[in-house]
Amino acid sequence: MNRRFFIKTLLKTMVLLNVMHLNAFAKLKEKLRTDEEWKKILTPEQYDILREEGTERAGTSALNFEKREGDYVCVACYTKLFHSSMKYDSGTGWPSFFTHYPDVFGTKKDFKLFYPRTEYHCYVCKGHHGHVFNDGPRPTGKRFCNNGIALKFVPKV
Repeated sequence: MNRRFFIKTLLKTMVLLNVMHLNAFAKLKEKLRTDEEWKKILTPEQYDILREEGTERAGTSALNFEKREGDYVCVACYTKLFHSSMKYDSGTGWPSFFTHYPDVFGTKKDFKLFYPRTEYHCYVCKGHHGHVFNDGPRPTGKRFCNNGIALKFVPKV
């Protein structure tokens, strides 16, 4: 290996690590907000859903009727979560999706109704969005049942 190749490789690695560090720092910054900071950023309803793992009443979200092309983003941190092509009418009263963009959610078990459910949270801000069930359409068979108040629709321009 010659010296020029080594230096070039080293520089590329340093740039890549710096970008990774900046992304990790941005994610950490979202995670480190205090409850008081979240209360200033979010409405009381959004705070209840995203930070205290509440659930909005079925049929109350205007996003149930959204038919335009675009993206659904986390209302707290604007992370792109779903594309409109991933949405379907599940008949449950909540915006539902059969899949999501890669690497945007973390999951955990929820026993609040005395039986296990899988809830999912935004990977960046850790906001609670809803629950995932195994009764969705093909090709995934999944139903990501999302609280509409936790989403913002961004139409395609």
